[in-house]
Amino acid sequence: MTNQALEHRRPATLTRAAFITAPLCILAYGVIRLSDPEHGPGPAWTVGHLALLAGVLQFALVFPALRRMTGPNRPGTAAALLGLTGTLAVVAQAAIDLVVGIRATDRPGMERLFEEVQSQPGVLPAVYTVGPMLFYVGLVWLVVQLAVQRRVSPWRPVLVVLGTVAMAASLDLMPLGALLFAVALSPRGLPSFLPARSARHPLG
Repeated sequence: MTNQALEHRRPATLTRAAFITAPLCILAYGVIRLSDPEHGPGPAWTVGHLALLAGVLQFALVFPALRRMTGPNRPGTAAALLGLTGTLAVVAQAAIDLVVGIRATDRPGMERLFEEVQSQPGVLPAVYTVGPMLFYVGLVWLVVQLAVQRRVSPWRPVLVVLGTVAMAASLDLMPLGALLFAVALSPRGLPSFLPARSARHPLG
């Protein structure tokens, strides 16, 4: 195998791994969170949010890959951009949570720090309400589009929607939602992660 072929395969391998490990890291966060009834501060809070951060960051590979699977089209590009914007919001939220957990010595102290952060103009919608919703909107949109194009089985978007509903209903259901995401995003049976060398389109 030539060096050029190896360089072409390496991104595909990393992306394939992200489809598996991204939801599993979020699953780990959900399980760790359930094991911590006080919800911070402490080792469980820190480790859990590091797992969440690791999982969400990997969606920076997942969203462009899903975009490539849909073929060159504007709806797919828009969905991927929404998903990546939402990813940035969730990463910011997880980073804030980590810093607050490290700085505070007890839960009331965490609440005071969260209030200080969230009282800053624009932070609440960008990082805690509207911004994170874009992550789910982009993910559902892309997987539904792939199902409509008959590039993936119809059960995949169904599981993504169910996982999204579970996570939105309660953070206690995050392990269930992440498990549904893991099944829905299983790389087995998905189209190619990489476009043809001659294909050029946004996020490709």
